[in-house]
Amino acid sequence: MTVTTEALATTDLEFARQLGQQLRVDSIRCSTAAGSGHPTSSMSAADLIAVLVTRYLQYDWNKPKDPNNDHLIFSKGHASPLVYAMFKAVGAITDTELMTYRKFGSRLQGHPTPAIPWVDVATGSLGQGLPISVGIALAGQKLDKLPYHVWVLCGDSELAEGSIWEAFDKSGFYQLANLTAILDINRLGQRGETEYGWTLDTYRRRVEAFGCFPIVIDGHDVTAIDRAYGTALSATGKPTVIIAKTIKGKGFSEIENKDGWHGKALPPDMAERAIKELGGIRHLKVKTAKPESGSPAIKHTEVMVTLPTYQKEDKVATRKAYGDALLALGAIPDVIVMDAEVSNSTHADEFAKAFPDRFFEIYIAEQQLISTAVGMSVRGYRPFASTFAAFFARAYDFIRMAGISEANIRLVGSHAGVEIGQDGPSQMALEDLAAMRAIHTSTVLYPSDPNQTAKLTRLMADENGIVYMRTTRGAYPTIYGPNETFKIGGSKVVRSSPKDRVTLIGAGVTLHNCLAAADTLAQKKIAARVIDLYSVKPVDLKTLREAARATKGRFVIVEDHYPEGGLGAAVLEAFAAEDSLHVAHLAVRGLPTSGKPEELMNAAGISARHIVAAATKLLAAK
Repeated sequence: MTVTTEALATTDLEFARQLGQQLRVDSIRCSTAAGSGHPTSSMSAADLIAVLVTRYLQYDWNKPKDPNNDHLIFSKGHASPLVYAMFKAVGAITDTELMTYRKFGSRLQGHPTPAIPWVDVATGSLGQGLPISVGIALAGQKLDKLPYHVWVLCGDSELAEGSIWEAFDKSGFYQLANLTAILDINRLGQRGETEYGWTLDTYRRRVEAFGCFPIVIDGHDVTAIDRAYGTALSATGKPTVIIAKTIKGKGFSEIENKDGWHGKALPPDMAERAIKELGGIRHLKVKTAKPESGSPAIKHTEVMVTLPTYQKEDKVATRKAYGDALLALGAIPDVIVMDAEVSNSTHADEFAKAFPDRFFEIYIAEQQLISTAVGMSVRGYRPFASTFAAFFARAYDFIRMAGISEANIRLVGSHAGVEIGQDGPSQMALEDLAAMRAIHTSTVLYPSDPNQTAKLTRLMADENGIVYMRTTRGAYPTIYGPNETFKIGGSKVVRSSPKDRVTLIGAGVTLHNCLAAADTLAQKKIAARVIDLYSVKPVDLKTLREAARATKGRFVIVEDHYPEGGLGAAVLEAFAAEDSLHVAHLAVRGLPTSGKPEELMNAAGISARHIVAAATKLLAAK
């Protein structure tokens, strides 16, 4: 049986009911053809999506970047068969393309990504779609001030993720009435019943406690769904959470509400029976309502930015210079800043005082911090998010997924390495360079003085991808003049001579240690070249090669970081195909304790005297 019909967004609920059946059938068809996927998770939410696209979603599928388009995010990204079945129903893709699902070369991947123009962000790592939606809704309500609505479909398994509750908390705190979360409570997870099953009142009381407006419905009653969406768009003054009781595998009696079918495609014979029971293959078409025409709230214009400058006699921590530079970047109207309740240490508070309408306090919720930045980037803003470098580890999966989304966000981590001193190892980021270097689309920067920090902060504003800058707690001498220039992928030869016998490579605090070591070596009549590897990814291979030739491959690489994945790895990976180096790699190898910065760097073997010893040993070797 094949049915072809067209409908407008204002059609009656019987059409929405039929569309729900089509979405189920198409979810089965494409996943069975692929031999994998999550049809049962798609079938439970089909009615919720059918009513939404036929009667409430305002979206111009021919203009996915229209500033007034609503946003629809599948936080339960594994329900991708439903996403793509919806795309077919609205005419965005053909039935032929639908059947390429999960095949090599198809843009219809196992979980949605922005390779498809109607997908804002990559989802599939559970617990992320709702937090990102908070960022989008926050942009809409506080910055864009446009009427678009943000709809997000969540699964019940992901409600065990703490990030979901960070999102509910911040949505309630900021009273995001333009956000509706749709909870698909189908009771069954991957290995059995979810934490609270169908105990809907538990979910109701929880979301209400976070300042949201709950609506409990039967997720297969299209009249109740329709009424709930209408209420969500009314002036409640709060984010709405629709708690929908649904049945996993709804519509096919052989698997309805039965365990063991999560993430499994139906075999062809079962798929045939399911399609028959669901009423056959349909080709219903929906004309989604288009939003009123509007213009973006932000205009990307060239703006003169006057960066702060510092004199050679100044001792300024790079974290302070970041705050000063961020304040200067406030002249750019689409620069947005958020911080995780440490802005008086990261110095993002300088921006907050001058531009309160573009500063967002996310408090100690680092996963929501990253998600808010990603959501803001979806709307075209240039977000800077800052906290202590160590605490980005808590949100690492969100940064990883931001790379898959190819989001444009800027992250600044302060208080890195043993240099922070007495606070001890819980506060010392010693893994951050490795972690950030591994992210798809990432750039990693590590400045050593305030003028350099200011210039690199300005470059970050124009750089795409995930841009991470590591800043230092302590204040050290200014090395560079105000007119020095820097570039992504660059480095600086801070000291050199024709008689150089060894190259000392550092960044951030260890550059200062390398310079001190070079002074000591000079007293021993040993000339040392010093390189500031401020761009850790990408690295300046040309300068490194020149140094390798000049000093016969003798490198002393010094970093306030664990040995794996940091400066040493960046240099050695750059030379992976070459056999011209003799390297001493000084890094933090043990678990630090509390102590003074000088004591800790000495104990870790990265102080000036250790650099001297390593260079001397290299020169003595045959």
